Amino acid sequence: MVHMRQHSITKLVISSVLIAIAATGCRQQMAEQPRYDPLEASQFFTDGQSARPLVENTVARGQLRDDEHFYTGGSGGALAKTFPFAITLGILQRGQERYGIYCSPCHSLTGDGDGMIPRRGFTRAASFHIPRLREAPPGYFFFVITQGMGAMPNYRNQIPPRDRWAITAYIRALQLSQNAMISDVPPQARGKLREESR
Repeated sequence: MVHMRQHSITKLVISSVLIAIAATGCRQQMAEQPRYDPLEASQFFTDGQSARPLVENTVARGQLRDDEHFYTGGSGGALAKTFPFAITLGILQRGQERYGIYCSPCHSLTGDGDGMIPRRGFTRAASFHIPRLREAPPGYFFFVITQGMGAMPNYRNQIPPRDRWAITAYIRALQLSQNAMISDVPPQARGKLREESR
């Protein structure tokens, strides 16, 4: 009787193990759901597109633009007179690099508006050294890069906001460099500057 009971228990254990092994071999049907590749056409939607527009009044993760100063170059309808973050040498170097790529073809490397594009007969770009632009607040440059103005297209899709601010900081450095006086140079650097100018 005890032997028979052990045999039944062994059979039950073996059966349970076999059922468990068989169950793990089953695939979830969720893994094989129908899907669309990017930009693939769809016969389900009336417009024939598989990519759907964003639901109105929703914000994608990481896309909340709650810092008006940083994302628009202004606040309360007025252009920002300050930068939204501290300007460091690294920011200026990044601005110089981005300026060289996006701005110098029209505005030139010095910012005088005589870049390669105007030299080939296209509309002359604004010089950053005219009084109106030397007195413009930083938010103005950020706004123009973002929205475009006159013959200049907007660059909001090509240049992220932080880089737009870096370019703005570099424009300020260009303006300073073209209108600097020897008194603007720190005393300890004046001697070196005089040596280099000889």
